[in-house]
Amino acid sequence: MGKLHRIALISDTHGLVRPELLEALQGVEEILHGGDVGHPDVLRALEQIAPVTAVSGNVDVGVPGLNHPSFARRELYGLSVLITHYVGSAEQPMPPVAAAIRTGKPQLVLSGHTHKPLVETQAGILYVNPGSCGPKRFSLPCSFGVLTLDVTEGKRPTPDVMLYDLELGGKLSWREP
Repeated sequence: MGKLHRIALISDTHGLVRPELLEALQGVEEILHGGDVGHPDVLRALEQIAPVTAVSGNVDVGVPGLNHPSFARRELYGLSVLITHYVGSAEQPMPPVAAAIRTGKPQLVLSGHTHKPLVETQAGILYVNPGSCGPKRFSLPCSFGVLTLDVTEGKRPTPDVMLYDLELGGKLSWREP
């Protein structure tokens, strides 16, 4: 086993900074936000924990201080990540997402929008929607994810994604690609 790196995967905060989220994110190296930030104060609070890469979601349009791009790319220890707010589906991504996947060739696509937690592999790409960690919506859990990368020199990093329930505590799902 090499060095382990923990990256937070969040989305759909909708202007809410849950204290239990801030507590759960302690010790992560970076935070990736899949859009619908809702208010710049959310990013300021998250930046107190770790550097943040965020994209705009539909609720961010026109909000002062939330003029992030629709797509962001990150290289994390050799793992290529594409971040966008709405994918459509892993089986049939929306045309702009499909184009970004073709050109960027990510190994992981982070999204949000649906508030439904999801970890799925399609055509060799790991798709992650960490769910919403903002206001409670319908019967969906308030959740977030942690990407753990096992980085050994000379090898491609091994990604593991775990989704957590903020209200009930514990794991929602576990995925080892």
